[in-house]
Amino acid sequence: MLSNVFLHHVLDDWFATQVQSRLRGASALIRYCDDFVMLFACKDDAERVHAVLGKRLGRFGLQLHPEKTRLIDFRSPAERVGAQSTLPTSFTFLGFLHTWGMTRNGKTTMWQRTAKDRLARTLKAINQQCRLMRCWSLADQQRRLSRMLEGHFAYFGITGNYRRLAAVVWQTRRIWRKWLSRRSWRSYVTWEQFLRLVAAYPLPAPRIVHRYA
Repeated sequence: MLSNVFLHHVLDDWFATQVQSRLRGASALIRYCDDFVMLFACKDDAERVHAVLGKRLGRFGLQLHPEKTRLIDFRSPAERVGAQSTLPTSFTFLGFLHTWGMTRNGKTTMWQRTAKDRLARTLKAINQQCRLMRCWSLADQQRRLSRMLEGHFAYFGITGNYRRLAAVVWQTRRIWRKWLSRRSWRSYVTWEQFLRLVAAYPLPAPRIVHRYA
C-alpha cells in the first residue's frame, strides 16, 4: 500500500499536472501497482515522455524494467496502412495480451487474451496441485480443481478470451488424468475410463464472466 501511495506521487500526479499540459494530443495513464501503460494520440508525445520517464523515476531511486519498457504502435491496422514503422503492435499488461484481430463479421476489434506466461503459470500450479492430491478422494480433487478453474475464469473470463479458457480446461483434464494414472503401479487410467470419471465428477465449463460489447 505504501509503494502504491509513493507511485501515485512519483508517477500519477506528475503525469497529470506536469506532463499532459505539455502534450499535443490526448493521453492517458493506466496503472496497477507498479505496472502501467501510457497512451498517446501523437507519436511525438510518446517519444518525448519515454525519453524523460527514466529520469523522473531515477530521482526517487526507481528504475524502469529494461525488457518491459518500450514504445508500441497500437494503432488499428487500418491506421497503420502505408506507415513505415518497426515498433511492436501488441503488448502484454496485467496478464493479458492486447492485440488487434477480426470479429466473425469481419470487423476490426481489439482482443484481450490470456498471455502465454500467465497461461503457463496457471497450468504449472494445476500440475503441482494434482501431484500433491493424488491420494485425496476423487470428490475432494474435483472440488479443489473446480475452485482453481472458477478463480481463473473470474479474472480471465472476458469477451474474446473463450478459446484460452477452453484450453485451460482441456489441459487441466489432461494433467488430472496423468496424475491419477500415477497413484500406484496399477492405477493407469485410459481416456475411456477418464471420460466416465469426469462425467461423475465434472469440471466447470469455460465461462465468460465479464462481457464487453
